[in-house]
Amino acid sequence: MSAPRVLALVGLRCSGKSSLARRWSERTGAPFADLDDLLLELAGEQAGSAGDLLASVGEAEFRRRESSALEAYLANDLPAVLATGGGAILSAANRAALRERCLVVWLDAPPEVLAERLRADDTRRPSLTGEDPALELAVLAKQREPLYREVAHLRLDASLPLDELTDVLVHEVRRLHDGGLVLRHDAPE
Repeated sequence: MSAPRVLALVGLRCSGKSSLARRWSERTGAPFADLDDLLLELAGEQAGSAGDLLASVGEAEFRRRESSALEAYLANDLPAVLATGGGAILSAANRAALRERCLVVWLDAPPEVLAERLRADDTRRPSLTGEDPALELAVLAKQREPLYREVAHLRLDASLPLDELTDVLVHEVRRLHDGGLVLRHDAPE
């Protein structure tokens, strides 16, 4: 695989995609993008968050808009780090675009860890199944694992502390691409 220009982070909600993407951006100088923010910008919505948009338009329309936002972003072919939404991998077209045009890193953590993070997060995130967050995350993990596995070039333990996870990511990207992926050679490991 030649070095792609976009590092895309996938994983369930609260796996740390946005936090790690911001840290990667700080460490490497790569521009940061969040698919949820891009979705809101492109949709011209007044919704305060992607969760609000999901609640107002429903999951099918939200996923359609998410796919459009991803395609529009990847068409720019700019070097960047992209935090995707947890369900961005539900679309076969999204998985193909991510796999072919990005280095995809799956942030994976046990559902109990993600549920604890979800409880501590003050961001309003609508339930996708109507279940308790811990149960919902376990269900979603089981349903989505094959899709994350299909799209990911790397799988990292998202239960690690953010600094350690960032170090692991820098090391793995260097191992795979010798610094060719939006990574300054002087970025500390």
